[in-house]
Amino acid sequence: MNQIVMLDINFQYENEPRTIHPVLLLSANDVVLVDCGYPGFLPLLEAEMKSKGIDPGSLTKVLVTHHDDDHMGALFEIKEKYPDVKVVASSEESGYISGERKSLRLLQAEEMLNVLPKEQKSFGIQFCESLRKVRPVPVDIKVKDGDHFDWGGGCEIVETPGHMPGHISLYLKESNSVITGDAAVIDSGRLVIANPQFTLDLDKAGDSLEKLISLNGDRYYCYHGGILKNPSSKAIPIN
Repeated sequence: MNQIVMLDINFQYENEPRTIHPVLLLSANDVVLVDCGYPGFLPLLEAEMKSKGIDPGSLTKVLVTHHDDDHMGALFEIKEKYPDVKVVASSEESGYISGERKSLRLLQAEEMLNVLPKEQKSFGIQFCESLRKVRPVPVDIKVKDGDHFDWGGGCEIVETPGHMPGHISLYLKESNSVITGDAAVIDSGRLVIANPQFTLDLDKAGDSLEKLISLNGDRYYCYHGGILKNPSSKAIPIN
């Protein structure tokens, strides 16, 4: 049976409760996980999959929307325990995921260290260290805008650059649903740009947000925020 299953991964970050929402796409031949959380999150993923009645050992692919540590951090652990799982990402992001290119987020964080006020230096250093601990993993399947797969009843890759240059989202035609990654988050019942301060190209991010809204999805699965049903709002412009 083809279906979409949203996971609720609850954890503490900087002593605050947080939740992220990886998504599973189930079909006859595949169980595809879209994004996988921070390093060390495999047990959380496995427990949540089991609670939804899904055997973690049935996982066939992990699609990574982009190379931020909260989206690819557990990838190495998954491949280590389930070596037959294939890693899927855009061609642009694959070099960062595989470690062939230095993380753009780490480059950004290192540059920010030079301008952070003294009282924030410690956090900045810790953030850089956490990014350096992300283990690279080779990408098995490189995808591009418009590629179609039968996951979850049929889906299409949608290029949504901005947050990261090779960021991708997914459109699932059968259910008229969109999996946004970090191309959109939910804020007060609206789709908005995720973390503008961490978005590498705000103009492209704005275009990508409009692109996702123009799909007129019945459901938007946001990694940060959960599900937004039947949104009628427009993108909030960045001045």
